[in-house]
Amino acid sequence: MRFVLLLLILFPNSLLAQVMSSEPQLTKSIYFGGGSYYIDELQRQELIEFIKSVPDIKNFTITVHSYTDDIGSPEYNQRLSELRSQAAINELLRLEISSDRIEIHDFGEFNPIYDNSTWEGKIRNRRVDVILWPDYTL
Repeated sequence: MRFVLLLLILFPNSLLAQVMSSEPQLTKSIYFGGGSYYIDELQRQELIEFIKSVPDIKNFTITVHSYTDDIGSPEYNQRLSELRSQAAINELLRLEISSDRIEIHDFGEFNPIYDNSTWEGKIRNRRVDVILWPDYTL
């Protein structure tokens, strides 16, 4: 309670709303071909530009969420999801992001954002989301 009161006194309401928000500030999706965990050059360059565009990237925790469509067995899709997240993490490590600032959630075919009963939904679910969460430590 004292912490919240201190924040109310020290920071404007808009900043307080950001501090208290659990919503991520920035997200970059990396899309893959069916059954693939290869990050093509365009996707790689977009990820590099995304990370480099963030000032003070060391002040963010990065969460990697990986997904697949529902083609194949759940076990296959879980493994593919893990390979996709590892491919994204390898790119982040090349950009000198510390591994202790990266959290991984491999969903496989479960928890899809898009409808896997449509072709477009399947294509959009073949992805990794790189999500930046600001560290608000005072």
